[in-house]
Amino acid sequence: MIGERQYEVTGKFPVERGYIWTSCASVENRNPLFWDDDVAEAITGGPIAPPTMLSVWFRPHHWAPGRTEQALPLQVHFDLKEQYGLPEAVMTDNTIVFYEPIRPGDVITSAQVLKSVSDEKTTKLGTGRFWVIDVEYTNQNGALVGVESYTGFGYKR
Repeated sequence: MIGERQYEVTGKFPVERGYIWTSCASVENRNPLFWDDDVAEAITGGPIAPPTMLSVWFRPHHWAPGRTEQALPLQVHFDLKEQYGLPEAVMTDNTIVFYEPIRPGDVITSAQVLKSVSDEKTTKLGTGRFWVIDVEYTNQNGALVGVESYTGFGYKR
């Protein structure tokens, strides 16, 4: 599984200003780049979403009509827990690298790539394995908009 793109998912809705404004309002982010079209045009060539909203555009809603299975973000993580029989897990690191800006109307696709799995390790939490999973995000034109890297530790107490 290492190096293979898995669980490619295209967002079910396009990037939209209402989500952007609601997100900014919730944390009192008054950056004019996200509120003022003239400022956005001058700096980025038009409106953009805050880079920190990267994962918002593909995460499944808790409920959707007709869905019969629970949709989980970062499915590779749950697959590894099951494969290695590790009932507990924590994320120990998260890094995001941003590329092209995400703009209203974009449709974001994500894919998960398992980068590595460690040999068995024992920590204060228990015995298990570390793994690194990248989530690659592209827009509808195939342009890379970001890569989010997670390091997880699955373990038995």
